Amino acid sequence: MLALLATACADDQLVPPPGPPVPEPEPELTLVAKSYTNPLQISIPSGGQVENCPDPTVIRGQTEGDTAWYMFCTADPLNDEDRDNADAYKEHLIPILKSDDLVDWTYVGDALAERPSWARPDSDIWAPEVVYFSNKYYLYYTVPDVLEGGSAIGVATSDSPVGPWTHSAKPAVEPHESPCCGDSRRWVFDPEVIVDAKGDKYIYYGSYFGGISVRKLSADGLTSDPFSQVEVAVSNRYEAPSVIQHGGYYYLLASATDCCKGPLTGYSVFAGRSKDPWGPFVDRDGVRLTTNRVGGTPVLGLNGNKWVGPGHNTIVTDFGGQDWILYHAIDRQRPYLAPMPNGDLPPRRQALMDALDWVDGWPVARGGFGASDTEQPAPAAQPGQKSRYQLVVARQDEPGAAIPSATDEFSGLTVGTQWGWVRAPVGPFAGVSEGQLHLNTQNADLFEGNNSAAILWQPAPSGNYLVETKLHMNLPPTSCCFNFVQAGLLIHSDDDNYVKLVHFSNWETRQIAFAKELGPVVPDRYPRYGETFGGPAGETVWLRIARRTQGDEELYTAYSSLDGTLWSRAGTWTHKFGEDARIGLVSMSGTGFTASFDYVRVYTLKD
Repeated sequence: MLALLATACADDQLVPPPGPPVPEPEPELTLVAKSYTNPLQISIPSGGQVENCPDPTVIRGQTEGDTAWYMFCTADPLNDEDRDNADAYKEHLIPILKSDDLVDWTYVGDALAERPSWARPDSDIWAPEVVYFSNKYYLYYTVPDVLEGGSAIGVATSDSPVGPWTHSAKPAVEPHESPCCGDSRRWVFDPEVIVDAKGDKYIYYGSYFGGISVRKLSADGLTSDPFSQVEVAVSNRYEAPSVIQHGGYYYLLASATDCCKGPLTGYSVFAGRSKDPWGPFVDRDGVRLTTNRVGGTPVLGLNGNKWVGPGHNTIVTDFGGQDWILYHAIDRQRPYLAPMPNGDLPPRRQALMDALDWVDGWPVARGGFGASDTEQPAPAAQPGQKSRYQLVVARQDEPGAAIPSATDEFSGLTVGTQWGWVRAPVGPFAGVSEGQLHLNTQNADLFEGNNSAAILWQPAPSGNYLVETKLHMNLPPTSCCFNFVQAGLLIHSDDDNYVKLVHFSNWETRQIAFAKELGPVVPDRYPRYGETFGGPAGETVWLRIARRTQGDEELYTAYSSLDGTLWSRAGTWTHKFGEDARIGLVSMSGTGFTASFDYVRVYTLKD
């Protein structure tokens, strides 16, 4: 035996055990040379461009040989000239656009020849959603006016994304009441459908009245189970749900505020995430989207360039692995289509696209820079391609050196000598004690023609600066309704021209709003007031507004925080206050509550 062992040890011819297989090298991807500039270019074969594509959804061809991408839009006119013989705008029942590269698109017709039999004959058709399963395309859509009353979600099927489409005999989601209110008709809008790894199907839907819900969708995709319904976002905050899976989570992206206020549209997109498609969806601060002090992590919002109101998005992943967010937005220089015969101004909601990045586990458009208005690298729309896009993370505004003359810690018995009043309050309104300035809410306002609220103000410094305050607001956390009690920061030149960052009550919710007003004279039928929303609102919040110049405009960017450390951006409004700019505090729009400010600190703006 020893001899045999010695012989074996000395044998250099032993074959080592096989190692792991060597993987085949991945084929090198070709960089896409093409670029694009928003809005997406959409040609009409008969001439002209599609300049109106609200609520876009996108799908790639799923059958053999079809490598094109297809975009579907809400039923609206395509452009200024899209009118009938009576000069009324045409209504296209879900326009279809086609592209090979996600950049250059062509209008190829309308999905639906007629409304479903259960819809009112004059009902709009909104917010399409297209998915593919069971060897068919499924087109879900909103019918806001149903014969039996209320709104519903319909579904049509086809073997091809360009149709013909066949309506299902009944809605996929029927009209039903809001969770808050019996005998009501909630807004059954904005379908979103996902299929999980097990093949289970879910439909998300909803809007401001009723919030956002999810239901189990039937195996054939044509009906949903009302007994499975779960609420995933509180009423009066979100609409237009979009759900994507990333890193073991389901991310619910939803849009907030008014979609259609022309150049003052503050529509924007927020996110929460969950390990389960049923929720609960929680934001970066750990706040649920179902709470009355509403959660939501900003994804896409106002950034100070020409685009306002970016929202109602869809997500695609290109062949290089980069995610892209497609959405509509409004050019504040061209916010409307040409007037209708009655003078009304339809919004011009154009189709845009930008890279969607993942920063610290959260989705954000273009690294936080938001909607682009300059040339961008195109997506990898076909196999074997890779986009030239590279992530650059946007930096938040930060305070620089303190400006002592504009700072007040409220540590004495009165406010500092720099402060004055616009409309000094009458009665028990203000006082300084225990290191805080207390401003009781007043039955007065600062909104368009109603300029009755008291404003505690001081001159704003010259140059770029950042103002910050810490605010306690004793609004009840859940009860309804104290519309629209609010308190917070104001930067203004007069009563009709300001930006305002406040904690406010909106029906059952408590939210952070960043508003802009201008006037008193604006073009006919143009708005004077618009607002966008920020992150969650606690009993105590920190508020910041950063001011910087860009060309001949002043950019005002708002932030909020629950702890003074982790800040959520609430968007950027442009305005022109000039040398008359003032920093103010307000507490208004209803009585019975108190806003307590720990300090007002003003800094230069860090470069």
